[in-house]
Amino acid sequence: MIIVVLNGVFAFAQEHRADRSAERLRALLPASARVVRDGAPTDVAVATLVPGDLVVFTAGDRVGADLEVLTGEGLRVDESMISGESVPVARAPGDRLRGGTFVVEGEASAIVVATGARTELAGISRLAESASRPQSPLTVQLNRVVRVIAVIAAVTGLGLGAASILLGLQLTEAFIFAVGVAVALVPEGLLPTVTLSLARGAESMAERRALVRRLDAVETFGATTFICTDKTGTLTQNRMNVVEVVTPDGAVTVTGDGYTPDAEFVGSAAARASLVGVAEAARRCVSGRVAQREGEWVAVGDPMEAALHCLALRAHVAETSEGERLPYTADRMISSSLDGGTVSTLGAPEAVFARCAFVPAGMAEALHRLTGEGRRVLAVATLQWETPLTVEAERGMQLLGLVALEDPPRDGVEEALLACRDAGIRIAMITGDHPRTGAAIAREVGLLGPDGVVFDGPSLPPTDAALADAIDHPGGVVVARATPADKLRIARALRTHGHVVAMTGDGVNDAPALREADVGVAMGASGSDVAREAADLVLLDDHFATIVTAIELGRATFANVRRFLTYHLTDNVAELTPLVVWALTGGDVPLAIGVLQVLALDIGSDMLPALALGAEPARKDSMQGRRRRAIVDRALLTRAFLILGPWEALVAMGAFVAVLILGGWSWGSPPSVDLLASASGTAFAAIALGQMANAFACRSTTRPVWRLRARTNPLVLWAVAAQAVLLVLFLAVPALAELLGGGWPDGIGWAAASLAVPAVILGDAASKAVRRRRRRTT
Repeated sequence: MIIVVLNGVFAFAQEHRADRSAERLRALLPASARVVRDGAPTDVAVATLVPGDLVVFTAGDRVGADLEVLTGEGLRVDESMISGESVPVARAPGDRLRGGTFVVEGEASAIVVATGARTELAGISRLAESASRPQSPLTVQLNRVVRVIAVIAAVTGLGLGAASILLGLQLTEAFIFAVGVAVALVPEGLLPTVTLSLARGAESMAERRALVRRLDAVETFGATTFICTDKTGTLTQNRMNVVEVVTPDGAVTVTGDGYTPDAEFVGSAAARASLVGVAEAARRCVSGRVAQREGEWVAVGDPMEAALHCLALRAHVAETSEGERLPYTADRMISSSLDGGTVSTLGAPEAVFARCAFVPAGMAEALHRLTGEGRRVLAVATLQWETPLTVEAERGMQLLGLVALEDPPRDGVEEALLACRDAGIRIAMITGDHPRTGAAIAREVGLLGPDGVVFDGPSLPPTDAALADAIDHPGGVVVARATPADKLRIARALRTHGHVVAMTGDGVNDAPALREADVGVAMGASGSDVAREAADLVLLDDHFATIVTAIELGRATFANVRRFLTYHLTDNVAELTPLVVWALTGGDVPLAIGVLQVLALDIGSDMLPALALGAEPARKDSMQGRRRRAIVDRALLTRAFLILGPWEALVAMGAFVAVLILGGWSWGSPPSVDLLASASGTAFAAIALGQMANAFACRSTTRPVWRLRARTNPLVLWAVAAQAVLLVLFLAVPALAELLGGGWPDGIGWAAASLAVPAVILGDAASKAVRRRRRRTT
């Protein structure tokens, strides 16, 4: 009962923490809003907003409902948590403001059109809740194991209990005997051992910069067969740097380190001179900056904009006051600035080309080359214009050049991707970039192989079955221009294809996909609170290699579950055998161990070694090949029930009978109380000593005990030492010995019981040798 209660409380606490995404969504909304009522502005609680209210906004205000802009001046809104677009967007009269976003520039008045459950943010919440979190593979398999063991224990207990009545036992005694049989077959320590092993795995992951929010996600990560990963910040450093500028006068290579203003320009004199104009125009269109902090140059604001400011510093462009601006929007894909009678425009090359009077020869070819190299490319153009700045100023412009930026891959990403392939794990990169840029980055880091495939988000197959067939590709996959809805579809489709899916995300809009996946992975350094709450695992460093480390630790946890499950089941065979022998001999052979002795073995002496096996470190070959899916399979059952368990049972029963015979017992006659206590204590000691040897044998499925290094898991040594102390206490302390029903063995009894140690070790080694020989022959 104590074990059941502890597991229930622990599981409830974990699930309560994991299911708080809806609360976080509500927390994104401000507590108050400034509205105009009865002709006067007043602050009211957001909960009291109603459609038709007139709300006034200034820079820094959070939007508390869905609204329609009535008037606005220089209004720019950060919608990244909903749209995924990192650049603030301009909003004009007639545009919609969405609850949960916030104003970064300008002023506006807007009318409320939707509140509460009718807002778009609430729609995301409903979508996240509708994406039910799937049961982990560990939960599914443990449920199956528990059901099978429960049925076997109940049927065997009832059968032998009925047999005991026929042998002359009273009804009460037969009931107790039947309970003892069930107890012998049920590994009572299994669930707490699993829980504590998962907790240790979670602790190990935290030490490797991966924070686990649900314990069973530790093992689920080890079962991962498909990873859907973001690009920026996960595969790359999210540290933009201008590496090349192409002008009509030629190309200039920029060699600089990070955001440091010092750099070299390699190119013709004319091209270098033109680069200054490009850098100056680009700087006018951005607000991001680089600054020196604690001796290091870092980005302040958007990394891409900071890289453009850094280019201006490298080109020695003088700082100027900020002029009029037309901010970037997703529809226009450009931003413009008016300063000193010159309009400067920066944006997507196709959008800027469309606004130029003509495109110089070779620029389209340069754009094709740069995107093919995985560069993020921006175009810069200018036009002479008088105030005020309007969209009319963005027509008939002069193209100054192209700016190619690089987001370098993170260190260790290529090796991590190779480890995934060795482990049979397929990978898809899901990005909002241009398909050519995404494909180039994927090839650079080794994600996209020669036979890999690239998809454009809008052209993904319409049905989940077709989508799964298309994405489930061994050569690597890139999904470009993908939306959060695409990520949700991909996670669902791959799961129906039989994959265990890990999905990364950082925005509010990624929450549904994170819950739909078997393992949701949120970015801890750059992600939103909602994404972190919806996820099972939070990467504290946003590094893809940390995902692979978590998978390796998950596989180690899975292997450890199989180790201590083998350990527990072996004990059950030895505990059941005396009961079966007693029943089959019609009671002529006395019962070697009783119910309380079985409980003392299962929950007392066996618990510490099982926990120590749960701390076994990952083997070098843990990432070789796809991980087996079944916790309990024929190999495990064969090892526990036909090899290790029988050796323990044989020695225990042999020692029990030997002590009885040497004490004067004859077949069918009842032994004296003292003789039976001594023999029972001998059988108890034999099983306990066999389990000590079994703890070392279960550390490996391939190598014998003498080839294992003790220092790789010293906890096993301490656990076995504690097990030996408990054995002495159970047999030597009179009160405990009388309660359990066993006594201190004599010298012959100890000698016979000690044979369990070499029997288990040598029997285990022989079976491993046979398996190795079979592998070599096949």
